[in-house]
Amino acid sequence: MFTPKALTTLIGAAALTALPLMGLSEVDPTENLVPNASSRLPLEDLRSFAKVFEQIRQGYIEEVDDSTLLEYAIKGMLQGLDPHSSYLDRESFDDLQANTTGEFAGLGIEVGIENNHITVVTPMDDTPAARAGLKAGDIILRLSGKSMRGVSLDEAVERMRGPKGSTVTLTIARKGYKEPFEVTLKRDTVRVRSVRGRMLDDGYGYVRISQFQLGTGEDVVKAVNKLQDKGALKGLIIDLRNNPGGVLQSSVEVVDAFLEEGLVVYTEGRTESSQLSYSAEPGDITSGAPIVVLINDGSASAAEIVAGALQDHRRAVVMGTDSFGKGSVQTVIPINSDRAIKLTTALYYTPNGRSIQAQGITPDILVERVKITRLEGPARTTEADLAGHLGNGNGGEERNAEDRKKAKAGREDWLDRDNQIFEALNVLKGLNLYAGRDRQLRERVARAD
Repeated sequence: MFTPKALTTLIGAAALTALPLMGLSEVDPTENLVPNASSRLPLEDLRSFAKVFEQIRQGYIEEVDDSTLLEYAIKGMLQGLDPHSSYLDRESFDDLQANTTGEFAGLGIEVGIENNHITVVTPMDDTPAARAGLKAGDIILRLSGKSMRGVSLDEAVERMRGPKGSTVTLTIARKGYKEPFEVTLKRDTVRVRSVRGRMLDDGYGYVRISQFQLGTGEDVVKAVNKLQDKGALKGLIIDLRNNPGGVLQSSVEVVDAFLEEGLVVYTEGRTESSQLSYSAEPGDITSGAPIVVLINDGSASAAEIVAGALQDHRRAVVMGTDSFGKGSVQTVIPINSDRAIKLTTALYYTPNGRSIQAQGITPDILVERVKITRLEGPARTTEADLAGHLGNGNGGEERNAEDRKKAKAGREDWLDRDNQIFEALNVLKGLNLYAGRDRQLRERVARAD
C-alpha cells in the first residue's frame, strides 16, 4: 500500500479509464493544516453547512449516520473543483495501487463482454489463467457457482480478484466442446505488461506503451534493447494511442531514453512543492535512429508529456490525431490508513513552455485511422514472364508475377491492418533514406578536405 512516506509523482487521465489514474506528489499530510489569519474559515458559511447537515440528519427519508454524511460532503467538495479531483475510498485507493504498480492478486485474464457473456479476450503470460490452459474466446458461465450472465465488466473483474493463494472455480464454455467444464485456479500476483515490442520490418521496430506504470521506463529500455539484439535499428515507432497516462517519473524515463540532454517537462502550481522540473541525462539507447510517435484523442497526460517532449526537441515525428489535452497534475494526500483525497495542484508544461491543458498535442503529420479499400487491378505480366527474356545484368534472381504474388502474401499487410502504423513505417523509411544520403554527402566533403 501507499504510505505518506512512499508516494510517487503520477499523472493520468481518470476521464478515460474505469480505474483511477492520477497524479501523486510526495507530501506530508500534516503540513499546513492550521489556517493562517488570511485563510480563516467563513463562519456564516459554516453555519449554513451545519443547518443543511442537521436537516438531512433529521428529515431525510432514510437514516444516514454522521460519518457517511461527512464523507459525502468531502466527495462533493472535491468533485465541484474539476473533473480530476476526487475522494479515494478504500477500494479506489487499492485500484490506484494496482494501476500504478501494474500488480494485483488475481487470475490474469483480460476479459470483455460478448453477447451478454463475460468472454476471455486473452490470458496473460505466466499467470494462473495461462497455466490452466484458458483460451481467447472462452466464455465464463459461472464463477464459484454464481452465474456471470448479465454481470458488468467491472463487477466481473472485481469478482475474479482476491487474496493471493485463494482459489476460485470457473465454469467454462468453449467452442468445439459439447458441455461446459470447470477449471479451478489459485489466485497469484499478476503483473500487467504496459510495454510490448516487435519488429515490423527489417531494422524497423515497434514499441507499444499501453499506460505508464512504475516500471514502464525500464521496460521500454528492455524492449528496445531486445529489438536491437536482432540488429541495429533503422527506425522506431512508439505507439501511445489510447494511453491514458499514469506515472510521471516513468514518462520522464521514457523520454530520457531517447534524448542526450535537455528539459523533459516542468510543473507550476501555487505551492513550492508543486514547482518541479525534470531533465534528461546523456545516453540515447537508439544512437539517434529516427522515431515516430503515434497519438490519438485517447492519448492523455503522461503520454502527452512523452509526445510533447520528443516533439519539442525535434527528436521524433509525431503522427496521428490531436491528443486528449489533460495537462494537470493531481496530488494524492492520505487522510488515514486507507483513504485519501486526489487534488489538482499544478499544470505541466513541455520543454518549449507549452501548456497542454484543454488543448492537447497537435501531430506533425495528421493521419486519421481509417479502413482502406485496396484497388486490385488485373494480374499483370512482368518482364520475367516473357518467353526468351534476357537475364538480370548483375546475375540477380528473377522475379515473375507469381513470385511477387507469393512475396506479397507472405508480408504482414499493415495498410489493411492499421493504416497509421503503415504510414509511420513509410515515414521512418523515408527519414532513414534521407539520413543515409546526408551521411554520404558529409563523408564526401570530409574526403575532399
